[in-house]
Amino acid sequence: MLHPNQFQVNEAWIIFKLNDAPLRTEDGAFDCICLMDAASCFILGNAFIPVNEREPTQIRVRQLLRDGWQHKQEFPTKLFVPIGQLETNLTEEAEHQELKLFVYPKAN
Repeated sequence: MLHPNQFQVNEAWIIFKLNDAPLRTEDGAFDCICLMDAASCFILGNAFIPVNEREPTQIRVRQLLRDGWQHKQEFPTKLFVPIGQLETNLTEEAEHQELKLFVYPKAN
């Protein structure tokens, strides 16, 4: 399990789905995807993704990472994602930004 004291600020970011059940609005049902600094637990950005999309598009992933970049004007060296969440488009964008992607078991 990941713990904040394992990292320095801006060394690693974690991207994850915040909700277990869809968030229902007048516009439909959404999942909230968050980008968080692993050391400080500061939320760097978020995106609401329609549940029928299953994961953010490449453009949304790129925007979420840019939102995080705005805070320090640099990317971390590591990006963590829970197993089975957001791996497809995130993998391609992480490679494009030269971020090392780590997949980890999601805590219960």
